Amino acid sequence: MATAWFAILAVMLTVYVVLDGFDLGAGVVHFFVAKNDDERRAVLAAIGPVWDGNEVWLIASAGILVFAFPRAYAAAFSGFYLPLMMALWLLVLRGVSIEFRSHHENPLWRSFWDSAFAAASIALSIVLGVALGNVVRGVPLTREGYFSAPLFTSLHAGGAELGAIDGYTALVGLFALFALGAHGALYLQCKTAGAVQARSAVLARRLWIVVAILGAATTLATWAMQPRLFAALATRPWAWPLVVAAPAALVTTAIALRRRRDGIAFAGSAALLAAMLGATAAGLFPVLLRSTIDPGLSLDVHNAAAGGRGLLLGLAWWIPATALAAGYFVYVYRSFRGKVTPGGDSHDG
Repeated sequence: MATAWFAILAVMLTVYVVLDGFDLGAGVVHFFVAKNDDERRAVLAAIGPVWDGNEVWLIASAGILVFAFPRAYAAAFSGFYLPLMMALWLLVLRGVSIEFRSHHENPLWRSFWDSAFAAASIALSIVLGVALGNVVRGVPLTREGYFSAPLFTSLHAGGAELGAIDGYTALVGLFALFALGAHGALYLQCKTAGAVQARSAVLARRLWIVVAILGAATTLATWAMQPRLFAALATRPWAWPLVVAAPAALVTTAIALRRRRDGIAFAGSAALLAAMLGATAAGLFPVLLRSTIDPGLSLDVHNAAAGGRGLLLGLAWWIPATALAAGYFVYVYRSFRGKVTPGGDSHDG
């Protein structure tokens, strides 16, 4: 049952990254693709009906972590208290920026909130990447099942002096920034028209080249940092399709961009994110939080899980709740399908 909840947690986090990733990416690139007030309103209108709903998957994932793996939740959230508070405030700042931006027509007011939206989106993308890097690299987890780590020590710190940001986690954060930025540009290419769509298409092609380069660099760095992850993937044939899907999605998106197949390009970007996250989870299993002090002190699905009866009861609630949420999301996305107008107030289709 604990294994099933590990898979559920991995799926929920992947759905969050794919869905909230494009509106995060829209925030990252919106200054590059929107040059005036009407165009920026179009960018916000493209994500306006769905951005807050997309973040529900992050909240649900945190709830699953609390319920299914309370020891891992306690260790991670206490050890990285400052980075997590930063992530929460960045989420709040993004929401406030979107909601407050159009309350006044003053250009200075709107420019301020546009800048806050961009800055929060960029910072949050990096923070999410750094968080993933920490999960892959490991943390200085002690025998008591806890750890305390500063935000930054040095690029080469190790053992008990390990910080949240080092050379490896910074690289993963940089890759996340460009991958989500490209994901957002591809979404805007599908969702907008006119000058915003044209700029989004040009930017997506450029960013995709950077994503390919950083993706290769991050993969090599992960191989050097955590070779056991790749060794585990090699012994798990059920995970091989995920490993193959990632480069296939990368190539598919590049071809679709060249042929101007907007929908296929966006689907390829979503597939790349899902495949990379899925392969990472498959390689890490059964470990939830690896100890860099002693691998034997790591938290996994066996020693960090809640009681079996509680996990079974939780599954009985999770299935209908997730089905209801999925149905709602299908309804919302179908209701707001089509392209936004230059003013950002309506949809076609």
